[in-house]
Amino acid sequence: MGVGIEVKDLNAWYGSTHTLRDIHLNIPANHATALIGPSGCGKSTFVRCLNRMHETNPIARVTGTVKIGDLDIYNDVSPVVIRRRIGMVFQRPNPFPTMSIYDNVASGLRLNGFRNRQALDEIVERSLRRAALWDEVKDDLRRKSGASISGGQQQRLCIARALAVDPEVLLMDEPASALDPISTAKIEDLIFHLKSEYTIVIVTHNMQQAARVAEKTGFFLNGQLVEFDATTKIFTNPSDKRTEDYITGRFG
Repeated sequence: MGVGIEVKDLNAWYGSTHTLRDIHLNIPANHATALIGPSGCGKSTFVRCLNRMHETNPIARVTGTVKIGDLDIYNDVSPVVIRRRIGMVFQRPNPFPTMSIYDNVASGLRLNGFRNRQALDEIVERSLRRAALWDEVKDDLRRKSGASISGGQQQRLCIARALAVDPEVLLMDEPASALDPISTAKIEDLIFHLKSEYTIVIVTHNMQQAARVAEKTGFFLNGQLVEFDATTKIFTNPSDKRTEDYITGRFG
């Protein structure tokens, strides 16, 4: 089961550029939460702060508090521990090209010292089933590389890889923006089913996608969280004029 995410006074910088300003946000457990806003507004930076990827850039820094359940991720906790609990799926599929489909899914477990072959087989199958990919690749698990399947399959393979280490939170940074409509529909259907087991945060430029998959939506603008509410309210009766202007296409 997923855990909630509590964010208080979150600020982030790239060098001297203040990219996130005073973000306060409570993301509910076992729901999908969408983050929308124009390019460069801070959505992706925010998601990267949730699993401490932002600080991998040597000129980046973060202040404030982020709690995943009862774990304060910026308070004396190793980023490695954090990333075991928080999976990440990026905009473009990034399977390991020299590894088989099986080894792609198993890679995180092996990195953490997992060696039980029978249990590994079971986890790989379960993860691929959860990612709605098993039936398409089960006969080619060790024969095909992760890079040899279609783009939509590669993205679901990356989701399976993230699920294999049994995270509580799944972060998705525009996971369908590089995919065709059929593959996009499969990813959205997958999000809809996975949110009963995980807390999902999805960055998207597609407002229809946010409306389809998310119960909550946050609108970012110029590094600030302008509004966060039920998705239906954000899209039908937003509280802030800037949100309304963005949703109706007046800018962005």
